[in-house]
Amino acid sequence: MAMTDTEWGSSNRAESGSSFSEIIELNVGGQVYVTRHITLVAVPDSLLWTMFSKKAPKDLARDGKGRYFLDRDGFLFRYILDYLRDLNLVLPDYFPEKSRLQREAEFFQLRDLSKRLSPSMSKENSINEEICQSDTEEGALQCGTGSSGVGMETLRMMTAMSSARSQSLESRKSGYITIGYRGSYNIGRDIQTDAKFRRVARITVCGKTSLAKEVFGDTLNESRDPDRPPEKYTSRYYLKFNFLEQAFDKLTEVGFHLVACSSTGTCAYTSNDPNEDKIWTSYNEYVFCRD
Repeated sequence: MAMTDTEWGSSNRAESGSSFSEIIELNVGGQVYVTRHITLVAVPDSLLWTMFSKKAPKDLARDGKGRYFLDRDGFLFRYILDYLRDLNLVLPDYFPEKSRLQREAEFFQLRDLSKRLSPSMSKENSINEEICQSDTEEGALQCGTGSSGVGMETLRMMTAMSSARSQSLESRKSGYITIGYRGSYNIGRDIQTDAKFRRVARITVCGKTSLAKEVFGDTLNESRDPDRPPEKYTSRYYLKFNFLEQAFDKLTEVGFHLVACSSTGTCAYTSNDPNEDKIWTSYNEYVFCRD
């Protein structure tokens, strides 16, 4: 005899010894996640562990559909959840939001994850060298003499070579990015005073995922294609701002240049009266390339 939903949920809670059901629905900044209760409490003393093991369901905030609500970055939370599943962190290539993810890890009190996202040891060594060089004359002499001085000099050379190599690899990432937008404007007697001459609803980004993330960083909205691998292509990204010039600036700053563009347009009247203003709707694409 099959159990009802109420009996099934009660059975799961009884087996786990928790007042929460086995399957938990979360609303994190507007993004919905479904996971197991055991995943959320995988790291003792973390914020989620405290929420879902030390508190009762009635004590937690919920949205209109009964999901537990967290007012945090919904897109970055998927990496938090991935880490909780097997306590391992795998990020896409050229991931531009590591500092923001570290901030989320600190908020959720995931200390080990926060340490993994901290700056690398080579960067810390470079900072220590600068402190040593800017110290007193006696300290500078100590850093520059003896066997320790040789070691520090070698470390500086290795750091410089690594930095130059990284920049060289970055410069070899060639490819194309296409920027598109649909705009509308009026043509009539009041065209000079029309404040909405070029109204851009949304700027789309097409190209390889890793290149798009490298160029636009946290200004890129990935909600329509959130799990696209970095080596794949997408046409479903769009930008969080509506200024074409801002998009062009970001592309030129990292070495892209315009190689082609196209535009199409349609015209319509606002009413059946031909003397009324015309509304033009256009779709424009700009193709940028980095060799």
